[in-house]
Amino acid sequence: MNADRGASTGQRELATVLRDLAWTIQRLVPEVTGLDPLTNTELAAIKHIQESPGITVTELARQLGMQQSNASAAVRDLVERDLVAREHNPTDRRVTRLVPTERSLAAKDSIDTVWSGTIRTALSRLDHDQVATLHTASGALRALDQALHAERPASRSDR
Repeated sequence: MNADRGASTGQRELATVLRDLAWTIQRLVPEVTGLDPLTNTELAAIKHIQESPGITVTELARQLGMQQSNASAAVRDLVERDLVAREHNPTDRRVTRLVPTERSLAAKDSIDTVWSGTIRTALSRLDHDQVATLHTASGALRALDQALHAERPASRSDR
């Protein structure tokens, strides 16, 4: 029983560290790139739209675990900032798809460049063993991300 409790505590600690790390990175990157600050919700939405162009607001909300109204508000702000465009589905004009704009894609490259630079700078402050451990863990972290995405139940529109 103590082993189970220890594993549970370790998993909670890992989840907390990952959340804190993601929070810190999301807070740093928009400021460094010179973009007007994006909320965490907007950052999550724009990243997801860039990775899944053609997604609907309903799918976006479901896949990010957000309320539909929050996803809609984030998308509305991103459209107003010319980071996302709404396109009608050619086969069903009632369906609106979300796509990244050229401005968004240019910002993505900038964010990715600054993001990696920010991470590289922070890594340079760690000792060699810590950096090696993080590099070794990157595959497992990618697998964790994929497992989390797979956990989301499919919506009717995904079937």
